[in-house]
Amino acid sequence: MNILAHIIADKKLEVASRKSQISISDLEKTAEFGRTCLSLKQNLLTSESGIIAEFKRKSPSKGWIYENADAVSITSGYSSAGASGISILTDEKYFGGTPADIVKSRPQVACPILRKEFIIDEYQIYEAKAMGADLILLIAAALTPRQTNDLARKARELNLEVLLEVHNEEELAHANEFVDMLGVNNRNLKTFATDIQTSFDLAEKIPSEFVKVSESGISSVETVKTLREAGFKGFLMGENFMKEANPAQALKKFINSLEPGFLQD
Repeated sequence: MNILAHIIADKKLEVASRKSQISISDLEKTAEFGRTCLSLKQNLLTSESGIIAEFKRKSPSKGWIYENADAVSITSGYSSAGASGISILTDEKYFGGTPADIVKSRPQVACPILRKEFIIDEYQIYEAKAMGADLILLIAAALTPRQTNDLARKARELNLEVLLEVHNEEELAHANEFVDMLGVNNRNLKTFATDIQTSFDLAEKIPSEFVKVSESGISSVETVKTLREAGFKGFLMGENFMKEANPAQALKKFINSLEPGFLQD
C-alpha cells in the first residue's frame, strides 16, 4: 500500500469519528461560519509575491521538520512578511497539524488561509468553513472525478474557493466549473519524491481559465521566476521556510530576493 492509500484509509476512520461527535448543524453555528471569505485567487492575480507559505510541523517523507512550531506566531509572521496566502496542514498523524492551528491563527492573519487536508467527505468542507479557512484543497489522486465535482460544488455553496491538486495529465480530467485554482504537486503522493519538472510538463496543458499554482519542491528564487514564465501565478512553499529557526523571516528574505515587478505581466 502506498503512502497516500494509508493516509486515506486513516482519514476515513478519522472523519467518521468526528462526525459522530460534532454535527454539521453545530458547525454552522460557529462564529467563523458566517464570515466573508478572502480570495486567494484574486491575491495570486495581483500579488507582488505569489507565495503561498505553508505551516507544517512534519511530513511522511522527512519526519519532524519543526516539532514545536507555534502556529499563531509563524502564520502571523508569514502574513506580515507578504505571503499571498497561507496553507495550514490539519492532519495530525502524518503532518503534525490540528484544526486548532487554523482556529487560533485566523484572527491574526490578514491573508487567505487554505485548509491543507485530505478531503474525502463534504463534512470536512463544513469543518473548514467553521475553522475560518477561506479555501480548501481537493486532491485528484484521492478522489474520482465525480467526487471532485460534488465536493467542489459544496465548497462553492459555502463560498469557499477550491484549489484542485493534480500530479499528471490524466488527473486534469478532474477539473470542473467549481474549481478556482489548479495546482500541480511536484511531489508524488505514492512515493513522496519530488520533481519540479512535473509543473513544467503540465503548464501548457492546464486550461487557461484556472489560476496555475506550483506546489512542493520549490526552494530557489530562480525556480519561482522560471515557473512564472511558464504561466504559474502561485507558488506553494513549506519545507523551505519551516526548516528555518524563523520561518517568517526566511519568507521575507525570499520575497525580498525577487525582483520588483517580476510577477507583473
